[in-house]
Amino acid sequence: MVGLKPPEVPPTAAMKFVSAGVAGCIADLCTFPLDTAKVRLQIQGEVRIPRSISTVEYRGVLGTLSTMVRTEGPRSLYSGLAAGLQRQMSFASIRIGLYDSVKQLYTPKGAESEYPGARVLAGCTTGAVAVTCAQPTDVVKVRFQANGAQPDGVRRYSGTMDAYRTIAREE
Repeated sequence: MVGLKPPEVPPTAAMKFVSAGVAGCIADLCTFPLDTAKVRLQIQGEVRIPRSISTVEYRGVLGTLSTMVRTEGPRSLYSGLAAGLQRQMSFASIRIGLYDSVKQLYTPKGAESEYPGARVLAGCTTGAVAVTCAQPTDVVKVRFQANGAQPDGVRRYSGTMDAYRTIAREE
C-alpha cells in the first residue's frame, strides 16, 4: 500500500483514556456471562443453612450458565452489566489510558532513554488509582450478579444508581 504512513502526531491523553475504556467495555461484553457464572459459583457455598451434595444448584461454568438461562432467562447472564461497563470505563481508562502520561512524570528530565523504574512506578500508580476509583462499581456489579441467587428472589436494588445510593447510605 503506497502512501500509507503511521500518523506522525501521537494520540492525545484524552484519546488514550477513551480508547482504553471502550476497549475494556468491549472485552467485558464478551466475558460478562463467564464472570457472572464465577460469582454464582463463588457464592453458592455461602448459604447459612448447610445443604447436602444433592441440592447443589450449580456445577461447573457451563452448568451454571445453562441453569441460569433455564431458571432465570438469558438476561440473567448480563445482570449488573451497567455497573460492569462503568467499572471498565473507569478502571481501564485510568490504568491503561493514563499510563504513558504518568510514566513521563517519573522519567528524569533530559533522560535519553526510558528508565525501567519509571515503568514500574507508573504501572503501580495508575493501577492503584484505577482500583480505588473502580472499587465501588465492582461492588455494585457483583451485587447484581449475585442477586438472582437470593433464596427469596427479592431484588435489593431497583437499578444501578439505586444500588450506589443504598450502599453508600446503609453500609
